[in-house]
Amino acid sequence: MQHVFIIGSKGIPAQYGGFETFVEKLVSYKKSPHIQYHVACMTGQKKEFQYEGARCFSIKVPNIGPAKAVYYDLAAIVNCLIYIDKYKIHQPVIYILACRIGPFLPLFRKVFKKLGVRIFVNPDGHEWMRGKWNMWIKGYWKISERWMVKNADLVICDSKHIEYYIRKEYKHYNPKTMFIPYGGEMGLSKILDNGKEWRKWQKKNGVSPKEYYLIVGRFVPENNFERMLKEFYASPTKKDLVIITKVDNKKLEKRIKEHVPYEKDPRIKFVGVVYHRELLKKIRENAYGYIHGHEVGGTNPSLLEAMAATPLNLLLDVGFNREVGEEAALYWNKREGSLRKLIADADGFSETKRKAYEAGAKERVRKGYTWEGVVEKYEKRFVRKDVV
Repeated sequence: MQHVFIIGSKGIPAQYGGFETFVEKLVSYKKSPHIQYHVACMTGQKKEFQYEGARCFSIKVPNIGPAKAVYYDLAAIVNCLIYIDKYKIHQPVIYILACRIGPFLPLFRKVFKKLGVRIFVNPDGHEWMRGKWNMWIKGYWKISERWMVKNADLVICDSKHIEYYIRKEYKHYNPKTMFIPYGGEMGLSKILDNGKEWRKWQKKNGVSPKEYYLIVGRFVPENNFERMLKEFYASPTKKDLVIITKVDNKKLEKRIKEHVPYEKDPRIKFVGVVYHRELLKKIRENAYGYIHGHEVGGTNPSLLEAMAATPLNLLLDVGFNREVGEEAALYWNKREGSLRKLIADADGFSETKRKAYEAGAKERVRKGYTWEGVVEKYEKRFVRKDVV
């Protein structure tokens, strides 16, 4: 039996978030009878519980600000090592999601070697570039990334651009890397056109099918909300802009309001978060187009979900997004007027042209980003006893 310990996500069952969704899909789509997953969860009612065959263990984390995530990962590693030693588990894998604890990994090196632990790391995106961090935290993230790569047995990247960056930036460590993408869900929402959840949501927010553009993502600077709002506000489109996010960054909110009087525009609608997955899929399916402004991540979950459901996808032109969308998406840059013009162009597309983009987007997901394919690659990797 190959035991795989996963730390770094908030845990399962997932509510919201890329890593949480990934871990849930990894365990729920499991095919191999030779793998046992152990998943760290942040707090929780039960100390230990089962979910989709995975053993989940809870870690209580004190509220210590930005250091909370570092504490969580370190406590989870200690928990894993105690369990591995107690049950004499042979050649386990500890898969660490994100690069938060790089400076601390050397402290565990002797224990890892003694217990035969292999360390796999998913570096996520360029965390050290995120606008929400001050210069000191950005510096820590960059140092931590370097130490994570240096001390990992294998770095699994969900984007080819991230893999290229890791190999180039840290070539002096000769890192062993592997590309396994994130996954997306194919198929229509289970909610019918006359379903009460869908009708209630439409009425509450005053929107009609195919008469709105959609944005889904965290309310952070690197997702370019200010640019997207500014461009949409200046566009002549008659369609609405529906924004699914939690406005929890007051500094960013204040800055946007100073530059874009979007509250005066009845087309622009902040509708909060939607945790109901089937409803969110229904909202995506009925959008005229999806606008994506993420620029520092790897393969972004919300982009794949949009590609699988929304006819037109208007993406910020960065390598991560082009890698996913290729010719099946439309692209804009951060120059003034770029997105505004693209929205105007998209408004004028014929039904035939929209259908062609929709078919292309779904084919991109079907060929390279299904959860079945992603999980199969992970399982083959986990059960191998070598590193590469």
